[in-house]
Amino acid sequence: MNGIINPIASFLGAVLDLLYKGLDALGIGNVAIAIVIFTLIVKLLMFPLTVKQQKMSKLTAVMNPELKAIQEKYKNKRGDQDAMMKMQAENKAVYEKYGVSQWGSCVQLLIQMPILFALYRVFQQIPLYISSIKVLFTNILGNGTTGITSISGYADTLSQISGNVDWTSTNAAILGLNKFTPDQWNQLKEAFPSMASVITENYDKITHVNTFLGINMSQNPGLSFTLPVLIPILAGLSQFISVKVSQAGMPQADDDNPAAASMKMMTLFMPLMSAFIAISVPAGLGIYWIATAVIQTVMYICINKYFDKIGVDAIVSKNIEKRNKKRAKKGLPAEKITKNAAVNTKKISSEDRVRDLQSKKDANDKKIKELKDAAKNIKAPKKGSLAEKASLAAELNKKSK
Repeated sequence: MNGIINPIASFLGAVLDLLYKGLDALGIGNVAIAIVIFTLIVKLLMFPLTVKQQKMSKLTAVMNPELKAIQEKYKNKRGDQDAMMKMQAENKAVYEKYGVSQWGSCVQLLIQMPILFALYRVFQQIPLYISSIKVLFTNILGNGTTGITSISGYADTLSQISGNVDWTSTNAAILGLNKFTPDQWNQLKEAFPSMASVITENYDKITHVNTFLGINMSQNPGLSFTLPVLIPILAGLSQFISVKVSQAGMPQADDDNPAAASMKMMTLFMPLMSAFIAISVPAGLGIYWIATAVIQTVMYICINKYFDKIGVDAIVSKNIEKRNKKRAKKGLPAEKITKNAAVNTKKISSEDRVRDLQSKKDANDKKIKELKDAAKNIKAPKKGSLAEKASLAAELNKKSK
């Protein structure tokens, strides 16, 4: 995965660096502001994928009853290979009927995942990608002849302050310093008194660009009752709202369906997991999650309104039209609604109609029986009486059978 993620992360990091320089030129060079604007740019670039994802969700909600009926049809034939092949063919026919691919959502996920992983890496290692921030750390560390790295035994001294860092690696040392608490910065100045003024000067600049609304983007929020704890709370809450909005207008999960029940659980579990993780990662990463959720929520509202306005029929027509254009380029004939899918849907509808009529007939039989029983208690039914009507109804019912 590194072979895929590293080039994407390098490209996104270069874009973030350029954006930060622009903000710095305007006098608003700040990590949090850069994260929010950069997230907005990336989400706008990925907007076509978001539209496709929502379109697939809308069509899946419509297709599910037909797919579920097919599963019911073959539920007792799991060991029959021929039956399973027929089931797959019928499932494929339903997807073709709505002009979508069975693997459409997987392809979209495969495209998005490397980008999301690369973004995660960039925001977790911001000082390595924003050159004007990186230089503040290299001013402190030096290059072996300057800075604290020029002092003998510097790595051992730094390990006493924070022992879980490879202080001999420049990049690892930069990330290690970026996570230092104010107390650890004071320990650093005490450990290298000759570098105290350089450390103080650059530390003040690092703190300034990292701080937004009183929260340091390089620090973990933790669980203390302080302002940074809002980051994990808002991360979880904003993601929950985003998921609920993305599912707006879709059928409620069927508790009898294990897959639907699992999806319902994940809707609650994932925001809670995001909040939990945001406690122990730099606040800047939490800001990225919040910005992503808020931007996605706005996008979902706009996309859902558009799809609700044009309707499912228009979506299917556009899908078929688009697929026919691709088929035409390959010299293939135009695609119509698959016969299999149409027949299966009709069959399902017919069976439902038969069950409905049978239910009504049973209810009528019950009423006729009650009227007939009541008529038995009357010795000589009068013309036009209830008993006579019951008798006639019973006779008609026998003939209809």
